[in-house]
Amino acid sequence: MLSKYFFILGLFFLSLHLSAQQQVNIIPQPVSFHLNNGSFIIDNKTSLKFNASGKGLKEAARFFAGYIESVSGINLFENAGTSKVIELKLEKVPGIGDEGYLLIVTPVSIIISANSTAGIIYGMQSLFQTLPAVRTNAALTVPCLEIRDYPRFKWRGMHLDVSRHFFSPELVKEYIDLMAAYKFNTFHWHLTDDQGWRIEIKKYPKLAQVGGWRVDHTDLVWGQRPQAVDGEAPTYGGYYTQQQIKEIVAYAALRNVTIVPELDVPGHSAAAIAAYPFLSCTQQPQLPLTGGNYTGMSSNLCPGSDSVFLFLQDVYSEVINLFPAQYIHIGGDEVDKSPWKNCTKCQARIKAESLKDEDELQSYFIKRMEKLIVGKHRKMIGWDEILEGGLAPEATVMSWRGEAGGIAAAKMNHDVVMTPGNPVYFDHYQGDPATEPLAIGGFNSLKRVYEYEPIPKELDEQQTKFVLGAQANLWTEYITTAEQVEYMVLPRMLALAEVVWSPKEKRNWNGFNDRLQTHFRAFDQKGLHYSKGNFKVDIKPASQNGLLFATLSTEAYKGEVYYTTDGSQPTLQSKKYTEPVDINSSLVLKAVSVVNAKIMSLVPAQQFFVMHKAIGKNVTYTNPVSRYYMADGPNSLTDGIRGTNVIGKYWHGFSGKDLIATIDLGEEKNIQSIIVGCLQNYNDWIFLPQSVKFETSANGADFEELQTVSNPLSINEKKAQYDFKVTFAAKAIKYIRVTAKNNLCPPGHSGEGKPGWIFADEIIVE
Repeated sequence: MLSKYFFILGLFFLSLHLSAQQQVNIIPQPVSFHLNNGSFIIDNKTSLKFNASGKGLKEAARFFAGYIESVSGINLFENAGTSKVIELKLEKVPGIGDEGYLLIVTPVSIIISANSTAGIIYGMQSLFQTLPAVRTNAALTVPCLEIRDYPRFKWRGMHLDVSRHFFSPELVKEYIDLMAAYKFNTFHWHLTDDQGWRIEIKKYPKLAQVGGWRVDHTDLVWGQRPQAVDGEAPTYGGYYTQQQIKEIVAYAALRNVTIVPELDVPGHSAAAIAAYPFLSCTQQPQLPLTGGNYTGMSSNLCPGSDSVFLFLQDVYSEVINLFPAQYIHIGGDEVDKSPWKNCTKCQARIKAESLKDEDELQSYFIKRMEKLIVGKHRKMIGWDEILEGGLAPEATVMSWRGEAGGIAAAKMNHDVVMTPGNPVYFDHYQGDPATEPLAIGGFNSLKRVYEYEPIPKELDEQQTKFVLGAQANLWTEYITTAEQVEYMVLPRMLALAEVVWSPKEKRNWNGFNDRLQTHFRAFDQKGLHYSKGNFKVDIKPASQNGLLFATLSTEAYKGEVYYTTDGSQPTLQSKKYTEPVDINSSLVLKAVSVVNAKIMSLVPAQQFFVMHKAIGKNVTYTNPVSRYYMADGPNSLTDGIRGTNVIGKYWHGFSGKDLIATIDLGEEKNIQSIIVGCLQNYNDWIFLPQSVKFETSANGADFEELQTVSNPLSINEKKAQYDFKVTFAAKAIKYIRVTAKNNLCPPGHSGEGKPGWIFADEIIVE
């Protein structure tokens, strides 16, 4: 069993002709590293020693010996009493904590010392990175070196959603091996959600037998899948038996990986409701969801029902008995509270418990869950929505909607794990979407992950102590195969490994990229699927004092950028980027990445620029811009930069309120047209405004309406960009006000009747 998975642990290939001058490409970067002259050769004269009394050390020694045998055929246990020794030592080592280690290699010995078995395991992982990735008959040569190492953060996490798509126990073990190789210690296992229940519960067998299977529509995009109908066979799915879970938990523990299980409540519970309809407010039967179509479906548990809490007590008791982890994750995110408003039991609960509203009802639910979990001597963790209505007394918060929830929780002296969608959602694109497998959206490149800092600047020194660490999440609505799981986490998990393990001052993008190339070669050797890089050129426009320019960069390893400004396709004969590009007229800039004289960008990056009379002028807003969609700052509507189809770039976002923007031109200017560009993206709740009103003023206080322009497009249009425009006889104008009226989500939309978003990119004044 062990040897089957050791191929993941040996993902590191170095030349076998080692010398004192070689570079050892360890990821994550150790705290202290020194390379010496000479080397140690692991051969048939090498023995393995360890403290027999050390807790868990015997299993760790077997783990180490198993790896050596997998790449060389050498059985270290057969060589007792030989002159060359590899020694594992549990002893008191100051200054390295529970997970740190010392690794010292000389020509006659390899010694790994640590305060705990965890440290021994991590010392092994660093040593493995100096050995071949594949079985070889050549000598295993380890350079003489000294490493003193320990992690920056306690929580170094990777998440895997097996609810949207079931993945085999073998894939889960492979995932754990990848984590262990890069010194992650927490596996967040997302076991239940609306589209699948993946864990056997003895007392409620239909949770897995019914909730674990759905009608197969994997040939369609997630949001386009029809709901199941009676008579269709639910053939897609699966679940883990309790015996399989016990085996995986033990497998992870041997690698110092703790599994934190998540059963998502009170929302995201449609699969459980399909199995046991009494759990919902309506108690109506329903079939398991096939994808993202929720029309007429119940997905929330009923917090007004005592039977729901009895059910949860039984379920979580079985779960807690399977997982020895300190933390149990209860989800708590994205709860649509509207059914609770129409539920007599929920309203009776609100009244009986003297709650103000449905937000406090959610808080009541979460606090009852915490009491259940704490009563089992565990800690509760949940997504940042558990802050709504009041945080449970001992809860730990996992901050995913940006860092705001984590910041708020840390300021309340609650532990926090940072896992913001930007940049550590690994289901988002990591390269140019034109060249990448279909993903849910977003853009989190390798460099963005590497540059992430889990400690927010808003926290003081005392508050930062509540930040346990960070985690990457892999949601699988668009991920259906083991190969795609590998591709989406590799190599981004290596970047995050360095973020959460290495000292902040040690991190260096160029150095990391150099070391990464060795790991790429090993991925190729083992047939692992991974992204070879983000070859999309990053175009960063900026405006200053009415002047506009653009900087161009590429993440490609040793890459260069070539560009054009006339709208033509860049070639190797185009201009090579060496300094910021001046933008002094309306134009289209296109750019490509070039590596080794080869154009790597399948589709050029491009940016539209428009010069007009409001460039660089101040903009004030009646309603604030969402902090999640600030584009490039408060004056993004007058920076000359048009938005692209990437919603997070160059678009100002307004949630549920009108866009009311006032521009001060600084002096009277002759104006004859005003345009505001807006975006529609139906699935993201972004809609063109109902109408846009254009007004002008001489003093900034008294405004005169020019015209109100209605939206000519259908609100059901999936994607659109539209310029609302007014033209008039030229007149002297100093102040301009643009009011875009917010739209509600239309009938049939998942957010039907709720306020949508307005996205605007530029107010063009000519």
